[in-house]
Amino acid sequence: MPIEVALARESRGELGVHPVVSAREFGVDAFVTDRSGGVSEAPYDTLNLASHVGDDVGRVSENRRRLAQGCGIDPEHLVIVRQVHSNDVLEVSGPVEGGEADALVSSTGGLALAVLVADCVPVLLVDEASPRFGVVHAGWRGLAAGVLGAALSRFESPASVRVFLGPSISPAAYQVGPEVARHFTSVPGALLADQGDRSRLDLRRVAAAQLIELGIADGSIEVSRQATDGGATFFSDRAARPCGRFALVARRAS
Repeated sequence: MPIEVALARESRGELGVHPVVSAREFGVDAFVTDRSGGVSEAPYDTLNLASHVGDDVGRVSENRRRLAQGCGIDPEHLVIVRQVHSNDVLEVSGPVEGGEADALVSSTGGLALAVLVADCVPVLLVDEASPRFGVVHAGWRGLAAGVLGAALSRFESPASVRVFLGPSISPAAYQVGPEVARHFTSVPGALLADQGDRSRLDLRRVAAAQLIELGIADGSIEVSRQATDGGATFFSDRAARPCGRFALVARRAS
């Protein structure tokens, strides 16, 4: 079974972050941000990192500067691209301007890769056997489209990849209709019957099941106990619209 972990909070400069401790063993510094430490005003308070949700662009820029500082890099080496709920993977070897992808992979030091979420599953991939690492934005559309398989195809062997699934919405807070549920009926325990034709969907159970099917050992998958439900600690699109986005960010440690 995947391993459940509780993320501890620490400060990095002005930010409150939740490190993925297990990644350090393999030379990767990775953490999840929360809502604190930024300059955005309500309803994006305070560390909104997304430029597409209606927040002031100057405040988003400052928040990203603070994130880069928390990573120990210059802002131009923080890679964030437009996410479109696809299975597109971007190979990153240097600073990126523009572009669309829902997975970023790299073997390059000095860069931080980030995906932005507010209920979707942020996924960290770390190769034990090489400098390879990646981050994935996995909502229901991306999971249905095979974004995890597309990302893992950029690694030499899934057997050597460690995975972390970050805070996302829990099935208790995630009601879906049959048009969504039909994509995941083959995943044991992923759907719980709700009122009428509605279901409760467990996104992280889907992600873990897909990863195991793709060749990841279940003991190599960690799942955060924290959820985005309610939006108090981590932004939640289901809890409040509009809202900001938090990040899973990773870089190869020097």
